[in-house]
This record gives sequence, C-alpha cells and structure tokens, in this order.
Amino acid sequence: MEAPINFSVYLEDPNSELAIHECNRVADLFMRFGALTLRDPRVTFDDNQIFLDIVEAYFNQPEEIKMKDVFPQYSYQVGTTPEGVEFPRCAKDPECKKLIESMAVEDRAHYPDSADVKWRYFHRIGEPPKETEFPLLNAPVVIPEAFKSIWQEKMDNWGKKLLDAGVTLAEMAAVGFKIPRDTFKDLVQSGPHLLAPTASDLEKYGSLHQILAGFHRDLNFVTLHGKSRFPGLFIWLRDGKKIPVSIPDGCLLAQAGMQFEYLTAGSVMAGYHEVVVTEKTIEAITKARQEKRCLWRISSTVFIHVASDNSLQPLLPTDQKDKFPSIKAGHQVERELKAISLMSHE
Repeated sequence: MEAPINFSVYLEDPNSELAIHECNRVADLFMRFGALTLRDPRVTFDDNQIFLDIVEAYFNQPEEIKMKDVFPQYSYQVGTTPEGVEFPRCAKDPECKKLIESMAVEDRAHYPDSADVKWRYFHRIGEPPKETEFPLLNAPVVIPEAFKSIWQEKMDNWGKKLLDAGVTLAEMAAVGFKIPRDTFKDLVQSGPHLLAPTASDLEKYGSLHQILAGFHRDLNFVTLHGKSRFPGLFIWLRDGKKIPVSIPDGCLLAQAGMQFEYLTAGSVMAGYHEVVVTEKTIEAITKARQEKRCLWRISSTVFIHVASDNSLQPLLPTDQKDKFPSIKAGHQVERELKAISLMSHE
C-alpha cells in the first residue's frame, strides 16, 4: 500500500495546498483500493496498549461471566457477541462463493462455511441521537461488572480518538471528491458508532489456516483499525489482489464499508477482508506463550456509521442510481444484521 495519509497538514490548515493534496489522495486511494493507512497526531498508541490490555483481561474471564453481557434482544449491538453466533455473509451467499471461486489461486479467500469462532464486544462511542426510529440500533452502553470502575473511561478514551480520526477522514474524503466538506461528516453525526474489538481464543483456535473471521465486507461507513498483537488480517484491493495487513507503527488502517459504497454509487467499493491463523500468527502465539502473555487475539477496531435516521443515496454524479435507491441507514443496517444472523427475521 502507498504512504500513509498525513493528517497533520489538514489539521494545521485544511485549506492549504498540502492539505488539499492529501484530501485528493484520500479519495484516490479509496477509489483505487478501498483502503488506506493514515497517521493522526491526536492518536496516541499508548492508549491502544491500555485498550488491548483491558479487552484481553475481559475475554480471559470465564465464559459464564461474559455471557451476562450478551443481549440478543438488541441484536448484539451492545455488549458481547459469543463465538458461533455471527455468520459471515459469504457463508450463505451463493454470489460470494462464486466470487471466491473466481479468484486467482494466490489471492483466493478461505471459504467460510460456518459461523465465526470469534467473540466481539460492542461499546457505543459518541453522542446518541436525541430521537430515532431505530432505538434498538442505538441502545445504551453496557459496562461489564468486573470492570465498572475503569471500562467507560478507558474505552471512551481510545474509542473517541478513533472516532475523531474517522470524522476527519470523512471530511478529507468529501474535499477529495469535490463535494462540500461537511457532507459525510454531517451524515455520521450521532451515528451508532461502535468500538468493536473482536476476540479470538488462540489457545483453542490457534491451528494453521483456522478462520477466525470469515471473508466479508463491513456494513458501516468506514472502519478504522489499530494494531493487534497477533497478525492474521488480510484485505482485498479493488483489483482482487490479496494482501496481508501490517500497519506501520503510529498509523491506523481505514477500510471503506457498504455505506461508503452506497453514498458514492460504487466509486468506492466496500473492502473484503478475513482473519486467518497463519505461520506468522503461530510464531506470535509461540512467543506469547514463552512470555506468559494472554493468547486472546484482540482487534483494535471502530465502526463509523451513518446516523440511523439519515438516508443513504448517491452523492456523486452517477448513471448507477437505479442500483442504489434511497434507504435509511437504519434499514440498511437491519438488512445486513439479518443476513449475518445477528438480527431476527421476525
């Protein structure tokens, strides 16, 4: 991937020639690859280590304690999602299977045929909407009992840094696409943003080629990732090339989601990705065992969402509008949650 986007020049003077150049790069990279890396001076990575420590400690608890934080009545949109609940859409979608089969051998995804073995925790970030047609998608934060004295502060601290980076990226993307600067920023205001660490038990699922998170695309606007302590994330570029993710020190990875694709009528494509145990993952597991460290693989992830009551519709000139009829973001999210078995079809 290309050099990281430099947020410093935009934060110092968003109208400078250097800032506009970086904004144009944001739009170009999203259109060409669906992903980019960025460097934001406001994001301090000591906070990422604190976040990973806390989430490792949470998932290291006995299963019966974690199950107290499971809320299927909220479609798992707050609190914990256990392993074996979320199905990658590709596990049920024949078109996705055809896509995998059409890939060059060296770029082929692992075909997911069952639910993911990963767990997840959803922690709401940012200001909730004052009123919404979608209360289930905007449910209040869940605080785990054993961590109630520190959870909110520490999770909010890291989550807000990722959210701020995502909002700035939305501004820069709009400038790069030659639409008003606040276009995407206004759409995501009061969205159901989620600090969304996934957690995979590498003691249990640490064998080579084990799928931890099956081949899929994210349903939201844009996803930001900090570094995990165990490798295994792969992304697919728009040209179909598969690349292992190695986030440069001090940087974040951003991937376009389905809502971004919708708003740009496919000028930006939502990026496919998977998490699989590789030889490098096993090397990291061996080292962690030697150092007596936790063997839960935690992702440092935030999902930036368009506000549930805002509409998704193409904002760029396109002859593809029939493929992207106007739909409220909340209805789009509900449709995708049903497709991955997190929401009931009733």
